[in-house]
Amino acid sequence: MQHHQWLAAAILSTGLIAAAAVVGNAVLDFRAMERVVQVKGLSEREVAADMVIWPVKFTDADNDLSKLVASIERKNEQVQAFLKLQGFAATEISVAPPQIVDRQAGYVDPNARQLRYSASSTLTVYSKNVDLAHQAMTRLLELSKGGIAIAGQDYDSKAEFIFNGLNELKPDMIEEATRNAREVATKFAADSDSRLGKIKAASQGQFSISDRDSNTPYIKKVRVVATVDYYLSD
Repeated sequence: MQHHQWLAAAILSTGLIAAAAVVGNAVLDFRAMERVVQVKGLSEREVAADMVIWPVKFTDADNDLSKLVASIERKNEQVQAFLKLQGFAATEISVAPPQIVDRQAGYVDPNARQLRYSASSTLTVYSKNVDLAHQAMTRLLELSKGGIAIAGQDYDSKAEFIFNGLNELKPDMIEEATRNAREVATKFAADSDSRLGKIKAASQGQFSISDRDSNTPYIKKVRVVATVDYYLSD
């Protein structure tokens, strides 16, 4: 009796394994017949920056440290007066502590012709009025005429223009990118004598914000790419 029970169990187990193999092959065959096309859709916008961070940096030098400090303080007031005259509020202007270097620190060079102490001071404008900043930059030469040596557009004195309105653009841009992806997929399906089916998978790329070009950093290019997988059918 036990022998018959063991034999029946073995036959049942063999049948289950065979059935599992058939189902597994069916899944593999189904996936092999699956036709999918992956397409990408792009959405771009050109927008104006809505925030500017503008450092105004100048340098000074003297052999007398106390005179140098007094000169820096006086010129800071002149730069602030200039910026306020251009239309910026006092709350939009910040003044950093000056950086002073002793060129003779640690050694004495009898042949040195440079003034002993050099200093740099930076006043930074934080403003949402980008147009006002752009206009003020064109008038910066007036400070140089007053004896203030304004630094050029170096890495630490270059204005930074920022766009903060991305969240308002996201829904429309994602919709446009997805729509453009579908147009590409529809054309592909037509060219391959197929019909476009449902979406299998979709993913949204990262939004990027960059300067439109090096000459107009206050105009930004916003970009996003959507990747969509569509089923195809005959």
